[in-house]
Amino acid sequence: MRVIICGAGQVGYGIAERLAAEKNDVSIIDTSPDLIQTVRDALDVRGFVGHGAHPDVLEKAGAQQADMIIAVTLYDEVNIVACEVAHALFNVPMKIARIRAQAYLQPHYQDLFSREHLPIDVIISPEIEVGEMVMRRIALPGATDVVRFADDKIAMVAIECLEDCPVINTPLSQLSQLFPDLPATVVGVNRAGRLFIPRSADQLLVGDLTYVVANRDQIRRTLGLFGHEEQEATRIVIAGGGNIGLYVARQIEQRQGRTKIKIIESSRDRAVAAADSLRRTVVLHGSALDQRLLHEADIQEAELMVALTNNDQVNILSSVMAKRLGCKSNLALINNPSFLDITKTVGIDATLNPGSVTISRVLQHVRRGRIRGVHSLHHGAAEVIEAEALETSPLVGVVMRDLDLPDGMRIGAVYRDGVVLKPSGSLRIKAKDRVVIFALEKAVKQVEQMFRVSLEFF
Repeated sequence: MRVIICGAGQVGYGIAERLAAEKNDVSIIDTSPDLIQTVRDALDVRGFVGHGAHPDVLEKAGAQQADMIIAVTLYDEVNIVACEVAHALFNVPMKIARIRAQAYLQPHYQDLFSREHLPIDVIISPEIEVGEMVMRRIALPGATDVVRFADDKIAMVAIECLEDCPVINTPLSQLSQLFPDLPATVVGVNRAGRLFIPRSADQLLVGDLTYVVANRDQIRRTLGLFGHEEQEATRIVIAGGGNIGLYVARQIEQRQGRTKIKIIESSRDRAVAAADSLRRTVVLHGSALDQRLLHEADIQEAELMVALTNNDQVNILSSVMAKRLGCKSNLALINNPSFLDITKTVGIDATLNPGSVTISRVLQHVRRGRIRGVHSLHHGAAEVIEAEALETSPLVGVVMRDLDLPDGMRIGAVYRDGVVLKPSGSLRIKAKDRVVIFALEKAVKQVEQMFRVSLEFF
């Protein structure tokens, strides 16, 4: 696939890295010569210094032969115009744009990005995507990651096995025997930085990060099985009143009427705007690193600190300070992936990376076959994929025990006619079933092939 990426920042670089590793033909454009030189030195891609919305720059980058343009610069208007130029002059088939300003995304303006007006096929809003992930973490405090599939009926949760976890040192096959009615499947384990798919005889150990696919209605029961029975927070302090912080506060006000929220915002103008737009939230103006202000926000009585500023260092330090001052748990937004590996050691309970959220959404449209959803894990070491089975798929019609599945993949759940089915040796996948699969990086291409339309079928 020939892909042009506009924007060589953290998100653009991350997308280029993933696509280049999969042998796609990638060109990346940015106005910064330093960023382009960094990309050229590190990745097998072509780099072009210039404005991503200018026709001559797009032409040099190969827009005439491109299958897709992904516009993820820092500026919404540049992303919009780049897609429009790619459509009008070069007839690029797939156009993806990152749009951050919520004004463009109001429901009554939903026709704005239609083919008749501004022809963009996929809009990615990091603020909404990340905001919804924060809401899922708040709703399920025992999980370190939560992603939903199959019309919100199936969830993949990452669960840390602590010392009091009742299922450690127990073979996974015994768990299925002990809880036969629990529609949950352990599909992956991260042990000391090594990600693998466990076998039925394997046991979970203290410190393992376990990936479980389950019926959404059974997630709380699954967390309880792993010893996580934390209660949903009702006193929350949010550091950062920008787009994400404001979105989260609004959603909490709408969905969780008894939850008390306080926001700390360093910009006076943003603090005033947030106070004017929220009904029950207390907004404090100042730095989230100011202990006096944290005490004023009653951090010692808070159950959760959510750090959502644009500054990673502020998010990390304010989260650590909050716990030391008495806050029960924290969740920090981390943009720089290099910080993610140290967060546990300094006292961060859970993190969110906006770049990985955007990359996952892009991969959903890059993947070939009937791919409905993708979530990238551990810098691309694995993916959770939702795909629709076709008549020609080798999975269809064969009992699961007889399937010759490649190494590096595990079926977590099957969604059929509104019902979630747990994988079993006697289950047969049917055409139009939606299958949720955990796949290590080496197996992703094989998963794609399983869900592609075969030419022999026609």
